[in-house]
Amino acid sequence: MLQHPQVKGPGVGLLGYSKGADLSLAMAAFLKNITAVASLNGSVAITSIPLRYKDKTIPSLLFNKEKIKVIDSNILDYSDVALDAFQAPGNQSLIPLEKAEAQLLFIVGQEDHVLKSEYYATEVCKLLQAQGKENFQILSYPGTGHCFDPPYFPLYPIGNHPLFHKRALLGGEPVAYSKAQVHACNVRHTALNNQIP
Repeated sequence: MLQHPQVKGPGVGLLGYSKGADLSLAMAAFLKNITAVASLNGSVAITSIPLRYKDKTIPSLLFNKEKIKVIDSNILDYSDVALDAFQAPGNQSLIPLEKAEAQLLFIVGQEDHVLKSEYYATEVCKLLQAQGKENFQILSYPGTGHCFDPPYFPLYPIGNHPLFHKRALLGGEPVAYSKAQVHACNVRHTALNNQIP
């Protein structure tokens, strides 16, 4: 990407949503020249499929499908199905963010019904802080669910779950979501521009 004529350099900033956020954070942990990452409602553990980079493999976080809740007979709530990466033995699914030199911005919705994204961001920042790192910030928005589209895109609190391919509760409330879209967009833009000249 640094060879692309529209990339000013010397580093690259990444923006990832949900699974894309996991991948962006993993890139920051393993690759050089990633100077900023904005993670939108992502996990800080590898989900769905294992991640392999060179000789390193991070196993994916396991799911407990028995914790799926049924709402209105055909809408499912998956908020509790992922096992807690911070409670798992050895934290093997966690992305090694202590290796990341990038500035990390975690943007999370407090009503995310796909991932406990606020919990993940808070816990990983505690780990980073305990290791003397200060390269992180959390923006947490009440009334905002899993989907975090650009400003003025409509809210869809129910949609297809990206992993289970069934109708799922994504969460969110229209007014709070709209305000969060605009605020987060401005903060993301400023944060990425400040890290990448």
